[in-house]
Amino acid sequence: MRRSELEHAIRAATEIIRQDAVFIIGSQAILGSFTEDELPAEATRSEEVDIAPMQDDDAQSLATQLDAAIGEMSHFHETHGFYVQGVDLDQAVLPAGWEHRLVKVNNANTLGRTGLCLEPHDLCVAKLIACRAKDHLFVGALLEHGLVNREILAERLLTVSNDDVRRDRALSLVRSASQI
Repeated sequence: MRRSELEHAIRAATEIIRQDAVFIIGSQAILGSFTEDELPAEATRSEEVDIAPMQDDDAQSLATQLDAAIGEMSHFHETHGFYVQGVDLDQAVLPAGWEHRLVKVNNANTLGRTGLCLEPHDLCVAKLIACRAKDHLFVGALLEHGLVNREILAERLLTVSNDDVRRDRALSLVRSASQI
């Protein structure tokens, strides 16, 4: 995925749900901090942008609207080669203070609308907690290329309070000398 595609996703999502801003919580949030040219291939491989509305109801109606209009296998996906997955912000396990470190994507390409992307270390914490093979590849590539710092990851992991088992497993992995 490219930064221009992230901007397009922000523009389309905010238009569909009629909000001026959305959260970007999946791997492509990394494009809020770096361009595709600065990132390893493992970091931009996904064609999915996980977007959470700023406000949604209990039934997650707006996230469902995103899936229907610009989600996987939609006309949007077929036309542009990427899609939006409408998600609930509660799906991600995030470190304390993440909301104060969000990276704003707001420019002419978003038509003045805003994508609030997870800061790279907060994004990696969420990926480490999720603990899927693709998440380990993502975080490992960012570490290998010096785009995130192990010590900061460990500090942030220590602030995750709602999932001790997965937090401790991720912390052990980050503190080990081996590659993630």
